[in-house]
Amino acid sequence: MASVTPATPPFDLKSTAWTLTALRLQTPDLQAFAQALAARVAEAPGLFDNDPVVVDLSPLREADAALDFPALITCLRAHRLSPIAVQGGSASQTAAALAAGLAEALDAAPMAAPASAPAPTAPPVVREVEVLREVEVVREVEVLREVPAAATPTMVVDKPLRSGQRVYAKGGDLVVLAVVSFGAEVIADGNIHVYAPLRGRAIAGARGNTEARIFSTCLEPQLVSIAGIYRTTETALPPEVLAKPAMVRLEGEKIRIEPLEA
Repeated sequence: MASVTPATPPFDLKSTAWTLTALRLQTPDLQAFAQALAARVAEAPGLFDNDPVVVDLSPLREADAALDFPALITCLRAHRLSPIAVQGGSASQTAAALAAGLAEALDAAPMAAPASAPAPTAPPVVREVEVLREVEVVREVEVLREVPAAATPTMVVDKPLRSGQRVYAKGGDLVVLAVVSFGAEVIADGNIHVYAPLRGRAIAGARGNTEARIFSTCLEPQLVSIAGIYRTTETALPPEVLAKPAMVRLEGEKIRIEPLEA
């Protein structure tokens, strides 16, 4: 009997962008690492449960330090982190990570500008015409440069975010008009505005924008982060900002939280 090809294929493969937690490994001493990780997790239990993690090996790249990746993976999973990839390591470190079942996370390289083709030498008979065409092209380029690039629209969420829900505003700002519950997560490459209680996690400047800020009319979050620098609220927020209108910003490499005056 002839086989029948289904109308819908069993699966699709698509490229997608994810915001992942990067764990920068500063030492090859896994015993010291395990102790430090246990202490950090104890400060905020459950905060990073089941988060996918990329292990950043760039501090260990030059020394080409050998790492026991199976032991590292076991340690991370014991603390409910989900290691999926490595980045920044030497060739031998990356090979060892791949052998342990991790993937290699590659940073997107900036596209190089195409080289300008040399202008052909025009015959003397048509030289005047060619010069006029060059002037027209230059004028056209100047006009194009005056047109601003289309801005990424701000994402607006007007429904409450429950525990386990995650919203990511790629390339722009995020505005939330309802409560962000404990266990929910809001992420933006730009600023985050929450015009309601912010009780979950807020991550602004997710792609390294140190000028990004977080605003809320009622600040009581699990975690706030800007450009990878974060603060948990295991240490209580000052009374002048706790559950009140407040702004979160970076000052150097330190999170600063300030009240918003009406």
